[in-house]
Amino acid sequence: MKRTPYVRAAVSVVLLAAGPVAAATSASASAHAARTATAVTAARADTDAQGAAAAALKKYPGYVESLDQDGAVWHVNVVGKNGKSNSEVIVSSSGAASRANQDTGQDAGEYKTLIAAKVGAAKAMKAALAAQPGKVRSLDWDNENDNGVADHWSVQIKSANGATRDVGIDATTGKVVPADSGGDNGDDGGDNG
Repeated sequence: MKRTPYVRAAVSVVLLAAGPVAAATSASASAHAARTATAVTAARADTDAQGAAAAALKKYPGYVESLDQDGAVWHVNVVGKNGKSNSEVIVSSSGAASRANQDTGQDAGEYKTLIAAKVGAAKAMKAALAAQPGKVRSLDWDNENDNGVADHWSVQIKSANGATRDVGIDATTGKVVPADSGGDNGDDGGDNG
């Protein structure tokens, strides 16, 4: 914080003038300030997927295409409102967003279904959490129509017991659909082919 050098200078002047009594008071005030700063940092370190998506859209307005957590930061890919650009936005644990890179001159048709989707990223995460309680760890737009599944969101959720599950959310209805394989859905992993 920018105030810290000024506070330290003021404390030093008081210590020189008032002696040992001021030193004890100053130490108590410093300890309180440290506890307050720690509490504020802990409160700000709780940026979840929904908060990361909102921060990214504030920094770069458009449509969230994907997001995933990497340690304490979120990587959010946002498609511009015109569909001709996309940007990777990094969101820190405190919720601060910064643009990592941007691609312009994209084919607007590539993102046409994402832009037209009735269920956006925020609603998809909410629907997935209603179906599978836990914390969202990643979200991906999928319009490849694999296995006859229409455009949908693939949302990876980590439950309280540590299990990870992929939940598919239909981009038109917001209903749960079969998710892509690749996550731990509780399947036995066998091939039914």
